Amino acid sequence: MGEKLKIAVQKSGRLKEDSLKILKECGISIDNGKDQLKASAFNFPLEVLYLRNSDIPQYVEDGVADIAIVGENVVIEKQKELEILQKLGFSKCRLAMALPKDVEYNGLEYFNGKRIATSYPNSLQLFLDENNLNCDIHVISGSVEIAPNIGLADGICDLVSSGSTLFKNGLREVEQILKSEACLVANKNISGIKQAILDRLMFRLKSVLAAKNNKYILLNAPNEKVNDIIEVLPGMKSPTIMPLAKEGWSSLHSVINENDFWGVIDQLKLNGAEGILIIPIEKMVL
Repeated sequence: MGEKLKIAVQKSGRLKEDSLKILKECGISIDNGKDQLKASAFNFPLEVLYLRNSDIPQYVEDGVADIAIVGENVVIEKQKELEILQKLGFSKCRLAMALPKDVEYNGLEYFNGKRIATSYPNSLQLFLDENNLNCDIHVISGSVEIAPNIGLADGICDLVSSGSTLFKNGLREVEQILKSEACLVANKNISGIKQAILDRLMFRLKSVLAAKNNKYILLNAPNEKVNDIIEVLPGMKSPTIMPLAKEGWSSLHSVINENDFWGVIDQLKLNGAEGILIIPIEKMVL
């Protein structure tokens, strides 16, 4: 059957769903039965291990799994010897300090001598050391946000996404410690055969991610405006230009980055572009 690359993913939750989704977008089909702890792809040399999120960095460091999709915050917290290969753009959140809404906050010095509840003691300690702060860290495995309300802590350090959980518990975010998103990590000693498989996977993954960040743009313009539009319109190399049936007009095709979208559209319209179409890109092979 040949050697397979072993990838660990979260065994339940949103991160699992998004991890399997991006593998599917890479053309990898997983035979994913209910409650399986291990599954194989039938069209790519890949085996998926479903593991508890907090255990994944250790399994990758030990070589039980070769690679993994895991939150960057977990990689930082567990302090394992892993290589971050690629940030994946989903499961975005931040690790933040939060206090009760009625507490007056005037800066980091507030935390000196305070009791802070967290499930991320290592990340919190790094932040405290970097800022020469001394706090009493209370490690809690879950429901950190209730700690101030029951008198266990003065504040918390926890993951924040929308901030709704903080709001519901009468807390407000006052300091951001780090930003996090799902990332692909690897054992630093992958064998030659598995490295070749990983290289194939990375090629597919980067094509999928490039497509997510870019759109295909088509527009019509009078010929005398084409050069002005080319100056505005970013592209992989240069736009494709084709004559229209209407004399004196051309159609321009290119690729535009999601982050540049509205600014470029405004400039295109000012330079005479008409009939602008924006089309999603499924894959983008660079």
